[in-house]
Amino acid sequence: MGDSLMDQKLYEYLKIVKSYLLKMGASREDAEDIVQDTAYKFILYIDSISHKNVENWLFRVAVNGYYDLYRKRSRRQAISLKFDFRQLFEEHTPEEAILQNEVKQGVDAVLKKLKPKHQQFLLLKYSLDLSIREIAELHEMKEDSVKTTLYRARKEFVQEYRRQGHE
Repeated sequence: MGDSLMDQKLYEYLKIVKSYLLKMGASREDAEDIVQDTAYKFILYIDSISHKNVENWLFRVAVNGYYDLYRKRSRRQAISLKFDFRQLFEEHTPEEAILQNEVKQGVDAVLKKLKPKHQQFLLLKYSLDLSIREIAELHEMKEDSVKTTLYRARKEFVQEYRRQGHE
C-alpha cells in the first residue's frame, strides 16, 4: 500500500474515531487531543499492528484514552454524554425542529442514566451504524455476546425511558 493511500485511510479512520469520541461526550478539543495522541501511538507501534486490525486498534486506543481522561476528570466534574441528531433537523419546520429537540433532550437524559458499556454499544450500533460483526471485532468479543449486550442495553434504555415518564 502506498504511503499516500495509507495516509488517506488513516486520516479517514481518525475522522471516524473523532466523531465517535464526540458522540461519547468528549469536547471537540479533547477529541482532537485524543485523536492526535492515538495517531502518535500508531506511528510508534506501526510495526506491531496488523494492517487488518488498524481500525479496531485505533478505536481501542482512542476509547481507552477517553476513559482515562474521564476517570481523571470524574473527580472534578462529570462529562456529559452527547448524542448527534443533526440529521433529524434537516428540512423540518420550526415546530418539528422544536419537537425533535425535545426528543433529543429526552434521549440524552436517558442515555446518561445507562451503564457506560450500554451507552457505548448503543452509540456504536445506532449512531455510527456499525454492524454486530464490527462491534464484536472492535471489542474483541463474540458476535453473540455483542447481541446479548445490545439486547440488554435496549431493554435498559426502554425501562429508563419509561421511568422518566416518556412513552
